[in-house]
Formats: sequence, C-alpha cells, structure tokens
Amino acid sequence: MKQPYIPFLALLLSFAVQGFAQQNIEVTNPEVEQVLDGTYDVEDYLPTSIINHPEAITDGILAEVSPDSLKQYLLTLASFENRNTGSDTASTTFGMGAARRWAYSKLESFSARQEHRLRVSYLQFDQDICGMEQHRNVFAVLPGIGPHQEELVIVEGHMDSRCEDVCDTECMAHGMEDNGSGTALVLELARVMSRFAFDRTLVFLITTGEEQGLFGAEAFALYCTQNQIPARAVYNNDIVGGIICGQTASPPGCPGLNEIDSINVRLYSTGPGRMLARFAHLEYQEELLPKMPVPTVLNIMSREDRVGRGGDHIPFRQQGFAALRFTSANEHGDGNPGQANYEDRQHTMEDVLGVDTDGDSVIDSFFVDFNYLARNAIINGSSMAMSALGPATPEDFVVERIDNGFRYEITDPTENGLYRLGIRSNSTIYFDTLIYVTKKIDTIYFLEPSTLYYLAAAAVDSNEVESQFTSEEFNFFTTGLEEQPYLSDDGITLLQNRPNPFDEATTISVLVERPVTCRQAFIRVTDSRGRELARYPVELKPGLVEVLYGYEKHSYQQGVYYYSLIIDGKVFDTKAMVYAY
Repeated sequence: MKQPYIPFLALLLSFAVQGFAQQNIEVTNPEVEQVLDGTYDVEDYLPTSIINHPEAITDGILAEVSPDSLKQYLLTLASFENRNTGSDTASTTFGMGAARRWAYSKLESFSARQEHRLRVSYLQFDQDICGMEQHRNVFAVLPGIGPHQEELVIVEGHMDSRCEDVCDTECMAHGMEDNGSGTALVLELARVMSRFAFDRTLVFLITTGEEQGLFGAEAFALYCTQNQIPARAVYNNDIVGGIICGQTASPPGCPGLNEIDSINVRLYSTGPGRMLARFAHLEYQEELLPKMPVPTVLNIMSREDRVGRGGDHIPFRQQGFAALRFTSANEHGDGNPGQANYEDRQHTMEDVLGVDTDGDSVIDSFFVDFNYLARNAIINGSSMAMSALGPATPEDFVVERIDNGFRYEITDPTENGLYRLGIRSNSTIYFDTLIYVTKKIDTIYFLEPSTLYYLAAAAVDSNEVESQFTSEEFNFFTTGLEEQPYLSDDGITLLQNRPNPFDEATTISVLVERPVTCRQAFIRVTDSRGRELARYPVELKPGLVEVLYGYEKHSYQQGVYYYSLIIDGKVFDTKAMVYAY
C-alpha cells in the first residue's frame, strides 16, 4: 500500500524516489499490442471447445481456484527476498527482475495448457524510481472472441514490496500480505480463467512501482488512454489474504490487536468505480453466495481508499475508467513504520508468510489465510466473468419526477428488450430495490413517496446476465396531496447524512432545486461543544451537492456531531449525525 505522508515530506519523498512521469511506455510483445488494440482475428484465438456459458464459468471458477496453488505462488514470491521497484534485475534468484521473469514464465505455462490462447508481455516504461530508470509490469491477455473484443476487463495486483525505507533494495522484503497476496490472486485467476471464452478481452496485470507512487498502474492506465483502449472494468487486489488485525490498523475495519476476520472484505471505490462495486456486490449475492461453502460479506466502503492511503485502482479512475479495490477487513498495521513504537508487519521485514513454531524449519503458523485468499479470488473471478460476458451498458438513462412516481427513459441501440433497474434510497450505499422491465420508456409508481431515490439501469441478455449499470440518476417524488418536504422555499435542502450512524465516513448532501446566488457557502462540522472539526466549501448549483466527512476529523471518538450549511455567513440549517464505531 502507498504510505501516507504529511504534504511537505511527501514532496521531498517524490524528489527522492522518482524522476519525471513515465516515458516510452510500450508493450514488448507485438502480438499482445494488437490484442489490446482490438485489431486481431478472433479465429486465431478460438478454443477447440468453447466454454462461455455464465453458469459453467462461475461453477468452474468456484471449483478450480485452489488454496494450495495460492500458497505455492506465495512461497516462490518469498524466495526472491526483495521485490522493491528499484531492486536487482540481473540476478536469477534475488530481486524484482527474478520475480517478474518467474511471473512471466508462470503465465506462459498456463497458456501452454490452454492452446496458447493466453498471451504474455511486459509493459515497459522509463522513470527514475529508487535509482532504477526502466521498469516492467508483467501481464497476460486472454483475447475476447465476441463483438466487444476491443474492451478490456482487468484484474490487477502490485508485486513490488518494501521495508521501512521505501527505497531499500537489499532488505528482506517478502511482502506476503502487501502484496504477494494480490499477485498470487492474479496468477491463480489467469490459470483458472484461461480455459474459458469471453466476449471481452481479459487482462491479468501484475504491476510494479505501487509503493513509491502507483507508477506501474499509472503507466498501464495512460497506455490505455493514449491508445484509446476502452477498459470496461478494473479489479484491483491489494492486501487480500491477511485476516489478523495489527496494533495501528486504522478503524473501523480492524477492531483490535490480533482480532481475526476471515469473513468480511472491503471494496473501495469512487466515481464510476462505485457502480462497479455495486455490480460486483450484486453478482456475488445472486450468483455465488448460494454456492459458497463459507460465505463472505462484501462491504462497499464510502471512500476511494483508507484515510491518507492509495492503491493501483486510482490511476485508472483518474483516466475515467471504472475501478475498485478489494482489501481485507483486517490489516496488520497502517503502513507507517516511521511512527514511534510501530510493531506491526505492514511495510516492514516482518511481512512474511508465517513462522515456524516447532523448530523444524517449516512454516506452520501462517499470516496469510489461503482459504480466505481463495474466496477473494473466486469473488473477483465471478464478477470479472460477468463484466466480460454481459451486454453493453445502456447509452443513457434519464429519470423525471412525476406525480406519485417517476418516468424513466433508457437509450439502448442494441435493443436488448430486457432491463434491470437498481434503486436505492438516500439512506444506503447498496441497491435496496431491483426490478426487471421490458419497456425502455415507462413509469414507476410503487416506491414510497417523500424519499430521495437513486436509480440506475442495466441491460440484460438472453442468459440473464446484467450489463454493468449506468451512472445513477437521483430524484424524489410526492403524492399529489403532499407538499414537497425535501425543498424549502429557497429551493435548498440540507439532507440527512448517509449512512447514519456511520463508522468510517459519511456523505453530507445538499439538494439544490434551482440556481442560488450567494457569495460563499460551506458545510461546517462541529462537536457537541460547538468546536469546528471540518469545513467544506460548496457551490450551490442545481442538483445534488455532496461532501465526504471522515472519522479522522474527530479522532475516532464516539458520539453525536453536527453539520450545518452556512450561506453568506448565516446558518441555513443544521442536522445531527452519530459516529457509532
């Protein structure tokens, strides 16, 4: 994980570990370059036996992802001892060079078992990171064989590791949780999913340079943008195998030292990635959960990442792609070994696979839970498969308020004929109502009035697979006999925060019905004594104006807090919210 730094130190660090932005980004395998461009003959990549039915693929992933395989990948990754971005590239046994060549050969071995349909390459780029000027991501593509072959569905995990010094290229940086676990997950999905066939192209991406600034992911995202390659979905996996809580792990995901959680997993996202997170959650609930021997709880988080932290999904979001991050519920530390009395494993030489407790030189107590990691791989693989198989997302979705309900209009040139509407109220981050409709233009009357609703639409194909959803439209309606409770005479309403109570972050919204003329407006958050904790300038344009308030502002203290909308120095409205962690 990218470590948090105060701004001045972050600036100094950027000069110390990196040069200028990535240059000379290139795919080293010309055939793979053609696949990424979508300029290839599908006939060249057809398997002898085509397995492309959604249920067969989901069942195959569920049956074939192996905890033992994941363990073996991690043992090999640990053997390279240091995978720092700037570490040795010449040695055959030590450093990043040896690790990436092994990953490359592993992907090629998977391809050999599947009629060589999986094609492997490096993405090479020039940038001075920790004194090393040229770097390589390792990746493989499984070419799509359908009408959307040019669209990519990406699963990624960074392979670089670190110790306390972000540029220490000699220390024992096994990096098993961070992020051998994500690397192993990507490799295992390449092994399992390469025997299936998909409409879209799958990319299994192992990045470098994450610990120094997300540079490998940024290089790939930039390559996609510069070459007009549409990345439909990006599933980033970073710290997805550990279940033990560290002393400094940030709340609320991790309640206390050595607490165990092998059930929950966190999904971080923002922008278009939030709809991808809802899609992943829905696919898990409906396609996988009934079949999983041990259930997992997918928690869609309010933030794009943990407080002050970052991951390889962010460069893709910055390029406009839908991207999310999977992360364990429990982390062993907050990744800041420079703080006093830091004894957790994350970002230290202690991030190892496990320990030998009986003195026989064999690890018998593991810090990575291979079954938990396997479940996360299955969840990723199933959602990836549906992203790669499903129909095109409707081009547009419009919602209009009418008396007693909504009128919606779906723009879908492909004429799927069946659609699914995902609906949620302002009080939840998840869809709470899902309905099938056959008309592209129709009305909805069954929802409770006087509630702010968010609606999105997906197309549904003949196999009942949804597309990814459109962006959300929001609106509210009343009955013909009611006043509009959400709007004041000024056309401005300060809404109740969501979620409430909250335990990580909460969204504060202002509903603006018509243009507002003012000199200054902001949201102010205070404690019960009136002490200001945060201030967020807002522009009161028609629509929904939102800010994200995080628990760190009140130092994780339980209690009731207050937020106010201030317009030109006057308090317009105030509401209470509860932090319950």
